[in-house]
Amino acid sequence: MNKLDLPIIEFTDEQVKFRKEVRKFLEDARDSGTFESKCDSWLSGYDPEFSRKIGSQGWIGMTWPKKYGGSEQSAIERYIVIEELLAIGAPVAAHWFADRQTGPLFLRYGTEKQKEFFLPKITEGSCYFSLGMSEPNSGSDLASISTRAEKTDGGWILNGSKTWTSGAHHSHYMIVLCRTAPKDPKYRHGGMSQIIVDLTSPGVSIRPIKFLTGEKHFNEVFFENVFVSEENIVGTEGDGWKQNMQELAYERSGPERMLSTFPLLGELISVLRENNDKQGLKETMKLVARLNSFRLMSLGVAQYLEEGKDVSIAAALVKDLGTKFEKDIAETARLIISSVPSVHSRKQFEKYLAQSILHSPGFTLRGGTTEILRGIVSKGMIAE
Repeated sequence: MNKLDLPIIEFTDEQVKFRKEVRKFLEDARDSGTFESKCDSWLSGYDPEFSRKIGSQGWIGMTWPKKYGGSEQSAIERYIVIEELLAIGAPVAAHWFADRQTGPLFLRYGTEKQKEFFLPKITEGSCYFSLGMSEPNSGSDLASISTRAEKTDGGWILNGSKTWTSGAHHSHYMIVLCRTAPKDPKYRHGGMSQIIVDLTSPGVSIRPIKFLTGEKHFNEVFFENVFVSEENIVGTEGDGWKQNMQELAYERSGPERMLSTFPLLGELISVLRENNDKQGLKETMKLVARLNSFRLMSLGVAQYLEEGKDVSIAAALVKDLGTKFEKDIAETARLIISSVPSVHSRKQFEKYLAQSILHSPGFTLRGGTTEILRGIVSKGMIAE
């Protein structure tokens, strides 16, 4: 078996001080009514004004070069900010995907023109991206996508569709994984490219897929003879699969894979303490212990990402363990405390519980299904 080895990260005094500053800023913003805390806020909490506030603090694109609007801080400083945003349930969905993976994709594969145009806008919190990967007839077999782009004068003509596309109805652009060459039965992962699509382009239509809460977050996106300029291809034509897989490491390993229901966990502990429920607290502390172990893994992945190391196996493992944990928080809270969950309840616990239960069906789907992730881990752990 191959060995899964991740570094143990310890925060410096300066980083602890920085965390306190971030926490105070967010608590002041919440208490002043700037936003209302909620579970799964990184996926469904859209607030462009708040994103711009975060951008003005220098907390978007934190690790990016200053010439593109970043602040050249470490991956650990960024991790601290992300943890605090998720812990308080801040509405960060608008800029989330652009900050988490589109920006790093541009930094690694984008042209200078793409970097200069998009990255400063992203760091300002004013330019939002969606991820065009999944398709209706592909399921978890991403290599079977059929959305295609055909060469034309000055660019490409795009036809096809994407589904489960987070936030497309709010986003300005989408990074679309599509076929730019016919399928090769001998190499299924070839002939794919990533292109930037302006979602206001003629021929683009977006249909919402509603959550159980009635919220609009996921979407179906259709492309009918959409013209895309040749300068909007990202990286090398035909290398889309490799680029996309590297991009997914950013998506799968972050603290959002274990903190989506953290506001509920905090509220659960508060209620149990008020009720002096020692047995309930004992059960809940098992969740806290699991969270600490996942957090150490996720921090190690963040450090390795900054160092440019391959973390595909570790990222898949973090995502698999973390998203199951998020569902377990909701289930534990439901069993320990008798309540009537409702998104309209005046009790914070019942509101958080309802949000967590109604959002949880998507936890083990987004970013890769559990079955696919476990396949990645098992194959990667077998020594050659």
